[in-house]
Formats: sequence, C-alpha cells, structure tokens
Amino acid sequence: MVGIVPKKQAPGVDFCGVDKYYYIIRSDLNCYMRAANFHSGEDLNVYSLHPSCRDGDHYLAYQDDLFYIIKGNSYRRVTNMNTDEGSVVYSLHPNCQGGDHYLSAFGKFYIIFQNRGVYRRTKNMHEDAESEESTLHPSCKDGLYYFGISNYYYFVKPYDQWGVQYYKCTNFNTNAEGNTYSFHPSVINFLPGGLALTQGPSYGVWECIKTISNDSDTPVTWTKKITKKVGYEKEKMSSIENNWKVSATVSAETGALAATIAKTQFSVTTEFGGCSVNTERENWTQATEVEESFTLTLQPNKKMHIWQYQLGMGKEPVLYCRDMKFDDESKPPTENPLPPAGK
Repeated sequence: MVGIVPKKQAPGVDFCGVDKYYYIIRSDLNCYMRAANFHSGEDLNVYSLHPSCRDGDHYLAYQDDLFYIIKGNSYRRVTNMNTDEGSVVYSLHPNCQGGDHYLSAFGKFYIIFQNRGVYRRTKNMHEDAESEESTLHPSCKDGLYYFGISNYYYFVKPYDQWGVQYYKCTNFNTNAEGNTYSFHPSVINFLPGGLALTQGPSYGVWECIKTISNDSDTPVTWTKKITKKVGYEKEKMSSIENNWKVSATVSAETGALAATIAKTQFSVTTEFGGCSVNTERENWTQATEVEESFTLTLQPNKKMHIWQYQLGMGKEPVLYCRDMKFDDESKPPTENPLPPAGK
C-alpha cells in the first residue's frame, strides 16, 4: 500500500495555516503551496521560499499572518516566506525544544510529542509563558502532519481505504467536534509521495527496443542504427500543474516544477510508491528520438536483444534513461542501473 511520506521521513516538509489560507511547505523543493481549501482544491498558488526560510525542521503560522521557521533550537519569525519580510530570530525555550510537530491555534502554540503521547501548549515559545501539558486523545496520536488555523486543529491521517485525508477538531485531549475531509487530487500531487496516489506507483523496467537475429550458418557482423527515446514525458507530467498557479521564480529555480516533483517521487522508497533511485544525471528535457550506431557480430542462429531502462508511474513510462544493455537472453536484465537515492 502506498501513502503520503510522513514528516519524520520528509525533512523540510510541513503544513501550516493562517486566516483563510492553508499552506504546504516543500523546503526540499524550495517552494510552498498556498490553498484556499485543501478539499476543493481552490486557489492553488505555488511560491518560492526565500533562501533564509529554507531547510527548516518545522514550519507553523500564527493567527496574525506570522510564519515561524524552526531550525534546531531557535526559530525565525517572518511575515512573508517568499520575501523574508519582517524577520527576527529567537531561541526556543528548553521546554519547547525537540517536538515532533509544531502548530498554532486559539492564539497559542502547540508542540506535539508523539512518542510521549502528549502536547504542550504555550503562549510564547521563547519564554514558555502560560504553558501546560495534556495527553493526546488516542484518535489524535497518529497524525503524519499537524497544523492549526484559527480555532481548529488539523492533522493528516495515515492512508486508509478512503485515501489520504485530514482531520479537523477543536480539542486534542477530548477529540471534540472531529470531522474528516479528503484532499483534492491537485493538492495530493504536491505532497511527498502524492504522485503514487494520483498517477500510480513508480516502477523501473528494461524494455526491449530491438532484436537482431542471425538465421544463417555463419557468423555475421553488422553495423546497425537504432532509434530510441531519451528524456521524459513532459506533457504527461506537466498535467499535474493544471490547477496550480506557479510563480515565475519557482519555474526559474526548478526548470520545471513537475519534473522536480517526479524526480523526488522516484527517489522515495517503494513503501510510498517510489523506486529509491537518484535520477539527477538523467536527461530531464522533453523526450525525443535519437539514433545510435553500433557494430555487432552474431554467431550462427543466435539473437541479440537490445534493452533500454525506463522509469514509469502507474502503467505509463515517464523517463527514458540513457542506460542500454545488449544481451542474448530473451529475459530482461535484473540489475538496477541507477544509483540509489541520496547518492
């Protein structure tokens, strides 16, 4: 079963919310999405993160349009993550350090300690003013991400038979006024692991692009040309952005946001619909046909199969890789030619 990559396995990814907007931070992509509604997929805008606002451990937002980026034992407060406007830096009080999730609601800050099954509520994370700890209700313990907006708490639920959903309530301790909502597919596409849910799990496969036979009784040497595709299916993957308004700065930094998200999807583990491979060295321009010449000697009554490695999602190829293999076996090769993710 595939699902969304949880925060503990997705550094730099987080959720937050202010006033009428929801935010998904993808610091791993150097950008964030602002949405008017996760369920209906309304007003989806993607902006670049200012360099000073990147690589945060946690992101949260306060009711008066203040954003907090926690890194280590300090936090940066800004009024705009795109421009770093109004930035100031404070230290986190020792009692507020080491949380698994951070959010703001009801004019307070909340720190989730999932392993302990508790949350800490405070008026100020620098001073730990007016603080108290409470037990997390069992139904509120297993969130993948937590965020708050106004007088509501939210958390992203683990994937189940109803897909990827988020939960809304007014009390983490009693689970009061709880309700569950599904994510719009256009929002799911922006989540780590999301493409596996909308496009299908990733796969890597060797495809036979040509077979050469020597049906004579003597060895034969040929100089042949083969045509193969190299690159990625730009049009197919660009469709995931159809409902997004992507700022020019994001496009300039990523080259193509959809391609960057696809690279990230291929890099995650099979648990989340990926292949655990690094595709940075592959050709990520529009797939085109290229010719390649080779000289081959075949023994009598033998065949040679020419294989090319491809990556796909669902049932459709996405990336035609450079790697080729010549083999007299009719079965495809078994090795993975791409380096593992992280290398």
